[in-house]
Amino acid sequence: MCKPLCHELKLPQTAFDILMFLANNPEFKTARDIVEIRKLKANLVSVNIDKLVNEGYLVRKNVEGDRRKVQLLCTDKAQPIISRGQQLQEHFVEQLFADIDDTTRQTIFQGMQQMELNLNLILEGN
Repeated sequence: MCKPLCHELKLPQTAFDILMFLANNPEFKTARDIVEIRKLKANLVSVNIDKLVNEGYLVRKNVEGDRRKVQLLCTDKAQPIISRGQQLQEHFVEQLFADIDDTTRQTIFQGMQQMELNLNLILEGN
């Protein structure tokens, strides 16, 4: 669903995903967060963050008290892309859950949460 938008914006899918992740999850602000939560390779994240910074969609900000840590912040230039991406996400969810009642949706979400926990345990080797 995002491919036409990425093509129009001349943004790699991974760069778009990083931008959307940071916008949709403000509690996660670092490259390490992206690597750990999204399970992406660090070098791929690094290259795409550099691209987003160079194109003015992200800025790096040093964290006070920990000079090794750098926060990634979306810029005003990124906001139109984020808005369009969020509209695509909302449309996708609406299509995905069309004709599914609220009770069934709740059951699906609970099952997905448990599967996410199970997957994290598998990936951690437990």
